Amino acid sequence: MPAMTWRLFSTVVVSWALIGPALHAQTRNPYEDNPDAILAGMGGYRVRCADCHGTDGRGVRGPDITTVWSTGRSDEGLFNTIRRGVPNTEMPAFAAPRASDRDIWQMLAYLKTLAAPAPTDPPRGNAENGAKLFRTLCAACHKANGTGGRLGPDLSRIGTGRSRDVLLARIRRGSEDFRAGFEPVTVTTADGATVQGVKKNEDLFSVQIMDNRERIQGYEKDKAKAVENGKKSAMPVFGPDRLSDSDLDDLLKYLQTLRGFDPTVKQQ
Repeated sequence: MPAMTWRLFSTVVVSWALIGPALHAQTRNPYEDNPDAILAGMGGYRVRCADCHGTDGRGVRGPDITTVWSTGRSDEGLFNTIRRGVPNTEMPAFAAPRASDRDIWQMLAYLKTLAAPAPTDPPRGNAENGAKLFRTLCAACHKANGTGGRLGPDLSRIGTGRSRDVLLARIRRGSEDFRAGFEPVTVTTADGATVQGVKKNEDLFSVQIMDNRERIQGYEKDKAKAVENGKKSAMPVFGPDRLSDSDLDDLLKYLQTLRGFDPTVKQQ
């Protein structure tokens, strides 16, 4: 190898030896364990994220995000998810100038203080039987991976959005709340017929619902006898008489496999 070529080759190798570790180091949150950054991140999180994910990170309209590290996600992957958003979901992109790199790293530093520890017990249940139970008990209302009903929320990502304990409580006790677009409603028409479903749109003069047969229906309020909003979610209660503890474990195991992140977003 000629002397000049060798020197150039050596320079490139040395440069990569020096730069490579620095690039790798950037994948870890530079503000982790920094008290001032964590405090700033708490403020940023509460302004930007708490409405959807809750002040404790355990989810309201959005998913529980206290478990993201225990499921194997990296700091860099989470940074990219916040920066780019998640297509076809309510998760927006926090592009500059809406949030700087520092803002995002600080929010992640704060979120990590809320992170739930990785479970020490192996998850119970048989996911294959759980999938069959889902098709029997849940798919009439809920879609998963492109298949199922539309009266309830799409559960294709529920394994990343809710902890096992939260899912168990929802199944055993039902749900006291409901997401926008899934509020239960009953319309009594002018001829006295009642139509039940979930509310999709409403203004001062009309309401649009999806009825229990998944048909979109529109009603003018002044031509209906009554429009009554439900106080509880239409999610039924599955007590031990309807779902045994063993079958519940299987269903939960299946739900925890539903982790449908969009493939266009780098997940690490």
